[in-house]
Amino acid sequence: MEMIIGGAFQGKSAYVKEQYPEIVWKNGADIEKEELMTAEGVLDFQEFIRKELKAGNDLSNFAEELAVNNPDIILVSLEVGYGVVPMDAFDRKYREAVGRICTSLAAKSQKVIRVVCGIGMVIKNA
Repeated sequence: MEMIIGGAFQGKSAYVKEQYPEIVWKNGADIEKEELMTAEGVLDFQEFIRKELKAGNDLSNFAEELAVNNPDIILVSLEVGYGVVPMDAFDRKYREAVGRICTSLAAKSQKVIRVVCGIGMVIKNA
């Protein structure tokens, strides 16, 4: 498993498409859980988490499930934990879920890359 993270509009999608041209990329907002378990790569992974939370699905063991079922996936996610804490309760729950899931997945990943200004910086390479 690999993770690519970074802030909004930092060039994550362009970076991964250049670095991994052979990957078929899916969008987190559009992908279903079953498809995620076999996907090669997912852009905007945080949007999958948002969709699942809105549907009322329990994500407490999701990171472990994904790591076991699709250990070769490449996930691209927006870092949503910076800035002002949202006033809306759902937005706070979403922000916390993305942080917890991505933290757990990063721990399980072989490689984690942070993209800033279109430049990928390897922060983990196990």
